[in-house]
Amino acid sequence: MSTMDIHEIMKRLPHRYPFLLIDRVISTEPGKSIVALKNVTINEPFFPGHYSHHPVMPGVLIVEAMAQAAALLSFSSGAGEADESKVYLFVGIDGARFKRPVSPGDQLVIKVEVLTNKRGIWKFGGVAEVDGKVAAEAEIMCTMRDK
Repeated sequence: MSTMDIHEIMKRLPHRYPFLLIDRVISTEPGKSIVALKNVTINEPFFPGHYSHHPVMPGVLIVEAMAQAAALLSFSSGAGEADESKVYLFVGIDGARFKRPVSPGDQLVIKVEVLTNKRGIWKFGGVAEVDGKVAAEAEIMCTMRDK
């Protein structure tokens, strides 16, 4: 089980501020699961517009954080690496549910597990928790394609 700091994450994911949504990887079990963190701060660029009177992290960004964790898991599981000739794409979402709002000061614990890998389409089960309570969950599908 390996960990990754932000430097290792940035070597593997092409995302950058403000769209890099993984701050640290706590553990990875290649081919099986990953646990990652997103520290949510009031300085996030989406909070002034969502909503200024009661800041809430958009659900779509929570699911995107799950997809980024899934990409890191698939790379550690033999899917190869995204490079200048390839891109890792989010191709589907099933069963997305949002259970509680995520606010500034929260730490998202993102848990993703491999459900299937058929013909280069990876399907993952993802859960994002805050303080041990489910904030969001979804099944997501991703694949690697040539640019």
